[in-house]
Amino acid sequence: MKLIGSLASPYVRKVRVVLAEKKLDYQFELENVWVSETRINDVNPLGKVPCLIMEDGHSMIDSRVMVEYLDTLTPVCKLLPPNGRDRADIKCWEALADGVTDAAVLVRLERTQRPPEQQSEAWVQRQLHKVHLGLASLAEKLGDSPYCAGNHYSLADVAVGCTVGWLSFRFPEIDWRGDYPNLARLYDKLSERPSFRDTAPQ
Repeated sequence: MKLIGSLASPYVRKVRVVLAEKKLDYQFELENVWVSETRINDVNPLGKVPCLIMEDGHSMIDSRVMVEYLDTLTPVCKLLPPNGRDRADIKCWEALADGVTDAAVLVRLERTQRPPEQQSEAWVQRQLHKVHLGLASLAEKLGDSPYCAGNHYSLADVAVGCTVGWLSFRFPEIDWRGDYPNLARLYDKLSERPSFRDTAPQ
């Protein structure tokens, strides 16, 4: 397999963490989708990373699709329950974490990709409101549990860890550590894992 992505993307990091946890071999190819010479559209018509190229040459898009598939390839470090409500609960954690990231990415794009005179502060504040509500919800759901799903490490932790790690990287002004000490404790614990330590955003 070949994973196409960047070192900064939280969505790419999520896939890289899962690949590491599952101990799967892959080739990592860096791609900057923002330069004119990018070839990402050759493999993903949406022009996004990550993109996973399978052994047969077909491409898989969307990090949520990728990690769910990768979890089926080996029994090592199962990150998703086999079915039912428990599985749906983990996927809801992932959806919420990704939603926080989605909103923050829109803020970053508004501030960095649009001329100042075309930027909408109302749009920025709308997205930041989603970020803060999402973080509050993640913290409330986590409570005093050692992991998002209770006592065991799962895809929920991978998703939440990649989200808050990226916020620290791109939005240091958002004091999620101070506001939500339980999320900070979780991320510090996750950061001790080689999968997280080796994929810190750059």
